[in-house]
Amino acid sequence: MPIHEFLCSSCGKVSEHLIFGEHEKPRCPGCDADDLKKLLSVTSSASGVRNGSALPGAGDTACCGSTPGNSGCIPGSCCGRAH
Repeated sequence: MPIHEFLCSSCGKVSEHLIFGEHEKPRCPGCDADDLKKLLSVTSSASGVRNGSALPGAGDTACCGSTPGNSGCIPGSCCGRAH
């Protein structure tokens, strides 16, 4: 069952919801509104080859959030930059 991100049109909160069926209508956990817009989800992927491996390693800074130990790096953020 896929997890989708939604934006509430009423309060602007972004939330994740586990959707069990195609007709299920989630509600905003912030204001309980049902006017949510489904957001396009982003995927992370390997970027480059390091030591013969196509997967990012602990020292690889080339892909999204791959060095969460560095200050200012948020896991899942683009190129490790804080938003």
